[in-house]
Amino acid sequence: MPRRMLQIAAAVVASTVVAGTGFAWTTIRSFEDGINHVNSAALGGGGDDGAIDILLVGLDSRTDAHGNPLSPEELATLRAGDDVSTNTDTIILVRIPNNGKSATAISIPRDSYVDAPGLGKMKINGVYGSVHLEKMKELVEQQGEDPATAEPKATEAGREELIKTVAKLTGVTVDHYAEIGLLGFALITDALGGVNVCLKDAVYEPLSGADFPAGWQKLNGPQALSFVRQRHDLPRGDLDRVTRQQSVMASLAHEVISSKTLSSPSTLNRLQDAVQRSVVLSDGWDIMDFVQQLQKLAAGSVAFATIPILQEDGWSDDGTQSVVRVDPTQVRDWVEGLLNDQAQGKTEELSYSREKTTADVVNDTDINGLASSVSEVLTGKGFTAGAVGNNEGAHVTNSQIQVAKVDDLGAQAISKELGNLPVVEDASLAPGTVRVVLSSDYTGPGSGLQGPTGLSGDSAVVSQSSGDVSDSADPPPPPSPIITAGSNDPACVN
Repeated sequence: MPRRMLQIAAAVVASTVVAGTGFAWTTIRSFEDGINHVNSAALGGGGDDGAIDILLVGLDSRTDAHGNPLSPEELATLRAGDDVSTNTDTIILVRIPNNGKSATAISIPRDSYVDAPGLGKMKINGVYGSVHLEKMKELVEQQGEDPATAEPKATEAGREELIKTVAKLTGVTVDHYAEIGLLGFALITDALGGVNVCLKDAVYEPLSGADFPAGWQKLNGPQALSFVRQRHDLPRGDLDRVTRQQSVMASLAHEVISSKTLSSPSTLNRLQDAVQRSVVLSDGWDIMDFVQQLQKLAAGSVAFATIPILQEDGWSDDGTQSVVRVDPTQVRDWVEGLLNDQAQGKTEELSYSREKTTADVVNDTDINGLASSVSEVLTGKGFTAGAVGNNEGAHVTNSQIQVAKVDDLGAQAISKELGNLPVVEDASLAPGTVRVVLSSDYTGPGSGLQGPTGLSGDSAVVSQSSGDVSDSADPPPPPSPIITAGSNDPACVN
């Protein structure tokens, strides 16, 4: 393509991103030119399908993207302290397929115990720092190189080893690399006007600075940093910390994709300043092409997931470190399946969980307690309990499940649990709520006509909790929820 044609195409892409802002192409190009770019031989060239695979790393750094130390005031605002650290506290693999149907962000918990090429088994958040340290020793102590010139070489070595480790664990070749420090996270959050989050319970944890009430709230940059950095006093430890990170990113992504955020000149100016100071990107990454792909997405098709975990409170092979245990084969198979499903646009099915469905149960028979019994069955299966009582609506001759739309995932799941009851559309019902209407024909779970149910399972639970089972490994924790960017009302998290 002639150079002039390339310039025209680039200008069209830029105008798409900033439609209505009056920003010139030179302004957009200066946005990208001011970003710190780095090289890495470990990066791939993209898959045959044109998908972009990005490794996004959150570095526990006390410097900006150009290596400049943060000021004492900034360190105090971020509650970061002044300890030098190269730990990678956030590791996320992002896939954006060329078909524009979805985007997937897969989190790898920082304490995941993995096999790092050339290093052996270790926590994944220590890979970058370990290689960085060893390279510095080699260059400075053994070869006599000046620390200032050795530092970027050691940093490049650390990044390459982390990229290789993530690729080995997930089976995905990383095409592009993005790195952000503590300051950048706060600056970008503030540039976008803060972030909406929701907590199940109030928290107060002085080490991270997390001090938030229960419920919905908007956090500024430093508050959001405390929110995602809290590690202590969380029910699921590092897994809850990862879920908080995903909740924040989903909320920010929803704001960017679903609103006019990027059509505001003032927002773009703030965002440009934040990104240029705090983000590191790999060379050869056409950001304009990347943004064009993002423009195809709907917020509901952006999913945030966590790799499967064998044991959240496991131990390293030598018994000296508390780690998160994972099975590499299971992780690779899971990643492959998730990315394939996402490429087919199955975000809604993947992110559905039963507590999202409220089940009202009403009795249209003379059998006392039938609705209550069936409601207990459904809550025991993970659905949220709704209203229970006698049917005050129109009489039905056959038991049925009423819902606003017949393809509702919750209604389909409840139908299966109750013996494949028919699903009937009722536009008066609110989304997320189903009404189970029980007629005299009902013989499913909770009717008392199927004999004891769940007895062996209940017995097993009691036996295990009372210590009557053999010393076997604890079952793996339940899968972390898949969070989407498709809601104005963020899911509440621990």
